[in-house]
Parts: sequence; structure tokens; C-alpha cells
Amino acid sequence: MKRVLVVDDEPSMREVLSLLMRRAGCSVEAASDGAEAIAWLEREEFDVVFTDLKMPGQIDGIGVLRHVRSVSTSTQVIVLTAFATAETAIEAMRLGAYDYVQKPFKNKEIEAVLEKSLEKRALLQENRLLRYELHERYQFGNLVGKSLPMQSVFEMMRKVIDTKVNVLILGESGTGKELVARALHYNSQRKERPFVAINCGAIPENLLESELFGHAKGAFTGADRDKIGLFQLADGGTLFLDEIGEMPLSLQVKLLRVLQDRCLRPLGGQKDISLDVRLIAATNRPLKEEVRQGRFREDLFFRLNVVSIQMPALRDRTDDIPLLATAFLNRAAQELQRPVRSISREAMEILLRYAYPGNVRELQNIIERAVLLANATEVLPEDLIHLSEHPKPQHKATPLIVSKLPTEGLEVYLASVERDILLEALRQAGGVRTDAAKLLQISFRSLRYRLSKLDIEGDAEENKTV
Repeated sequence: MKRVLVVDDEPSMREVLSLLMRRAGCSVEAASDGAEAIAWLEREEFDVVFTDLKMPGQIDGIGVLRHVRSVSTSTQVIVLTAFATAETAIEAMRLGAYDYVQKPFKNKEIEAVLEKSLEKRALLQENRLLRYELHERYQFGNLVGKSLPMQSVFEMMRKVIDTKVNVLILGESGTGKELVARALHYNSQRKERPFVAINCGAIPENLLESELFGHAKGAFTGADRDKIGLFQLADGGTLFLDEIGEMPLSLQVKLLRVLQDRCLRPLGGQKDISLDVRLIAATNRPLKEEVRQGRFREDLFFRLNVVSIQMPALRDRTDDIPLLATAFLNRAAQELQRPVRSISREAMEILLRYAYPGNVRELQNIIERAVLLANATEVLPEDLIHLSEHPKPQHKATPLIVSKLPTEGLEVYLASVERDILLEALRQAGGVRTDAAKLLQISFRSLRYRLSKLDIEGDAEENKTV
């Protein structure tokens, strides 16, 4: 039950307001002056405070308002006055009053402002809970998530964080693959050593080798000095190779040799250099298919894929959208120096309906734009008008056209169809059952049960992906 404190020196006014509050389903306490109100506020917490502006004694309505703000950020204060002026209204709102009502008032006016103030209180508490969850429960470095897919990612990260094994991070663009790599490094024993990142698709092939492995003076035309490669710069730390699927085959051979021998020879150099580097790679390409097509070396794939972490698309972790949106809003409001503090319930519903082809990165851009354009202290639907035109697509099952009934009986026919679907999923997943389960959008346990029921043998690489 919502709790309301009524503060007024007129007994009849206290009685009328208390009656209206109880009629609205609230629990009510009453105070006859500012000192009694503060005594109540020090003992208990209230959702809403209705206070008269002018009262006898040393503490008036502004004093009550100041005290409320000193003890609670979410309690809503409505100032009542028979002497309303622009100056008093501005002063009350500046100090954090939710609204002010001029006496005499209509009962419906009080009921409406009570309803709105309770909605505001609930929204502030919800945002406070989101901030708590964001900072205390569902965060790993700069990664945020309470959804099951992200909890699986966090669990795998914890298992490998202080090992030397190579990690391959898979996922669509914008899902946060580099954030995973940085979190693995900065939460590990290597955090005091360098974290070096390079996008393999952003550097021309003729320069990438020198960037990675370095070169000696005179190794090629224009090499007028020795150059230390990124592998050496990352010695003792972590080297992150983003978009590893873009690396040319000729360089894949050299990378494989470095990973096998734990040493390298710079281009044009005369001696090998020992290395202690943890390698983390990432790609949005299906590397197994790239291997089958001959565009990626199989031996390098197995060397990189000691542990793989599959980053879920944002459309598959919608439970995380409120947490992520709150995190991005707090950051954007601070960086852009904007007074935006929350996201309205209606705006959040729009964010939850959107499909996010650009994943988390797109959500961040959407929130930054909304914070920049918002005219209020919260993000409203009109700040997201460009999203309301693009709701999340509804996936419809392909209709099954039946021309005749199965002669072998329904159970035998369905088992045959299920077998064909399972075998096709295993084929597309290269025999890896965890990947096949993802393709079929079922749990691994369900897939294993179905394979066992139909006596189908699949690959045993159950722990290769999250």
C-alpha cells in the first residue's frame, strides 16, 4: 500500500486530503506543521508528501520540501498554496517538487496529481533498481546482461580468465566481441601488461605482416629502421585480433607458426624472439564454413578455437535491453551534459519492440541520440519516433502442405521427419551438437535426448561453444 503524508495547519484541509488519499487506496499520516512533518519523515518513508506552503512555526512548506530531498530522492512532493505566485512555484519546482496545486482545488485535480506522482515514484524506483543491477549483479567489466545467454558468456569467461588458452569470440557485428576481449584481459593476472588490438580487415595485406610481426631495417624498400610488431608490444599481455576471418591465407601460415612455437622472427630479421602473449581472436564470419570453402586454414582454426565464446545478438537477449539502455543513458547524459535521468515506460516499450539489426552498438547510438534530442528529464516516445516505424519482425512458421496421410502411421512418419531435420542440422554444424542445437533453437539437453531417442550419433565436441 502506498504511503502519503499530508501536512497542513488547517484541520479541515487535513481531513479532506486524508479522505481523498484513503479513497485512492493509500495509507495516510497527517501533520499540523513543518516540525511534526519532519518528525514523521525521520521515522518513516513516504511515497508522496502533500504540504501546505505557508504554515505557522519556523518550518514552512519549502522547509519540508528541502528535508524530503535530503532524505529521499524518489519521494514525490506536491506543494499546496492559496498564495501561488510565479516565484513560489518556480522555487518549489527548482527544489524538486513534483507539482504545486492552488487552493481551493477540485477533488479530481488532487486525485490526478496523486496518480501521476505515484507513477513518477515507481519509475524512479525502477531506474534505481536497474542501476543497482547494472553495477552490482549483471556486469562483467563493461559487459552488461542478466539474460541466460549473457550469463552463459560470463560463466565461460570466468572459467578461462586466468588461463593461457587461446579464445575465439564469435558473433554478429555490434554484439560486443572486443568488450569481451578487454574484460578477459583486465580481469586477469595480465591486467598490468599491455592489451593490444588490431582489426585484421582494416589494414592492407602488404602492411599487416609488418604490423603484426615487425621488420628489420632494410627488410624492404622504405624500411629505414627496425619496427617492433604488435606481438612484441603485447609481450606478457594480450593480443586481440579482431575480424580474424579477414586475414589473408599467406599470413595465416605465419600466425600458425607463431602460435605453435611461441616465438617469431621479424621480417628480414636474423633471430627468433620468444613471446609470452595470450591471443584472443574474434570474427563475425562462420569460420567452419570458411574452412570448408578453403578460405581459412583448418589447422589455424583448431589452434584458435581452444575455447570459443558465442556472443548472442541483442534480439536474442531482450531481457538485457532495459539494463543496457540505462547504462548508455547514464553515460550519454554525463558526457553530453544533459539533464536526462530516465526512460519513460512508453519509450522503453518501443525499445523492447525494435529488432536491432546493429545489435548493442545500435542501441547505444539510439540512446545517445535520444539523450541529445530530449526536451525533458526523461526519454519520451517522441524521442524515438524513428524506431516506432520499425517494430520487431514477427517470425511465422512455414505452413506444412499435406497432400496425403502417411501410410506408415503418424508416429513413424514424424520420427522420420525429425531424423532428417536433426541430421541436416548436424551437417550444417559440422557435427558439433552445441552448434546444431543453436541452429534448431532448442536446448543442448533437448537435442541430446532427441539424438539418443532416434539412435543418431553426433560429434562429441559438446564444450566448444557456450
